[in-house]
Amino acid sequence: MRARREFRKRKDIDVAILDALVDRASEGMTVYELRAVVDADIDAIGEALDRLKSDSLITVEGEDDRVRIMPADRVVPDPGEAPDDDQSLFERLRSRLGL
Repeated sequence: MRARREFRKRKDIDVAILDALVDRASEGMTVYELRAVVDADIDAIGEALDRLKSDSLITVEGEDDRVRIMPADRVVPDPGEAPDDDQSLFERLRSRLGL
């Protein structure tokens, strides 16, 4: 699942993180899980997370020494909402190939 359209006009890494978080919106992700999904080094991911948190697009929850990053409710599309179809052919291929 992809983040809502209004949140897609950001840096590529920000969008990749939001998309990954939206896919696991109910349980969230750790920084290490994000690192495994998003093709970027840990420093770039940290900077993107700082931007997303300052824009209130993510929340950070800690439980038992484990920090989980969750997407803000407004980022997650409604279940009946139509998927974003303005994805380019390159983006669809990149997504399918996991690049």
